[in-house]
Amino acid sequence: MEGLSLNYLICIAGPTASGKTALAVELAKEFHGEVVSCDSMQVYRRMDIGTAKPTLAEMQGIPHHMIDVAEPDEDFSVSRYCEMAAPIVDGILARGKTAVIAGGTGLYMDSLIRGNAFAPFPSTGVREQLEAQADQEGMEVMLSRLRSVDPEAAARLHLSDRKRIIRALEVYLETGETITEHNRRTQTIPPRYTPLWLGVDFADRAQLYRRIDTRVGLMLEMGLVEEIRNLLASGIPAKCTAMQAIGYKEFAAALNGEGTIAEAADQVRQSSRRYAKRQLTWFRRNKSIHWLTRGSAEGDEEIIARSRQLLREFDN
Repeated sequence: MEGLSLNYLICIAGPTASGKTALAVELAKEFHGEVVSCDSMQVYRRMDIGTAKPTLAEMQGIPHHMIDVAEPDEDFSVSRYCEMAAPIVDGILARGKTAVIAGGTGLYMDSLIRGNAFAPFPSTGVREQLEAQADQEGMEVMLSRLRSVDPEAAARLHLSDRKRIIRALEVYLETGETITEHNRRTQTIPPRYTPLWLGVDFADRAQLYRRIDTRVGLMLEMGLVEEIRNLLASGIPAKCTAMQAIGYKEFAAALNGEGTIAEAADQVRQSSRRYAKRQLTWFRRNKSIHWLTRGSAEGDEEIIARSRQLLREFDN
């Protein structure tokens, strides 16, 4: 089947372990497409198992983009993601193919579709100062500081989201405009792309949690601990942004003698469940998403069939 009409693309969103990658591949095969990963951790090289990167077999010959584009010790941001991903999407569309954007990093996906992410700031020292203040005063103080200038952004962010709290403060200090004000202003601009939004979820939340638990076990069997050990041995700092990801931070701590591997695995399962809740909260705000809700006995074929029907209706 040919690709969708020019400037149309498919966005597949949902929580971790919901089956987004498999759906993206099936739709790319059917609609003459290529997949663009929208995952803030799959951008890093040598971080394969813990980020659940698709294997060559899982890709089934479909080109995948925005995977392995940065080193683990590099600073990667939504601005950099959009700067790299937008030309890739444009190239896919220019070749008459369908771009399938798939992932669970809502901020990256929304910013790519809108086409209005903040450009990187020059090195003025503000971010470094904020990082030092966070180390010295703690994230509660930093979040309280953000709350005083941008209460809406502060309400959306969790204490553990150090990177985005600091980014929001940096934007305000550098521009005088809060991230909330920026988003409100730029949302009136027509989006860069016309997407069909598909969301994958489960009727029974326990089913998603079982999938998360299974995934953690499979990652351990595949050698996640060894992957982390090799990263640390190569000189990647345990405190760099990439190594703070769920599944890396916990096992890196265990390798450093802070608890056992089994305890770390339990922490990863719990943190992954909390992350899935936050992802769903983010995506549920998007009223354009067509939710594909799996029942307890429903498999991938039913989800794929419903997606096909939505795509045909969308392109007519």
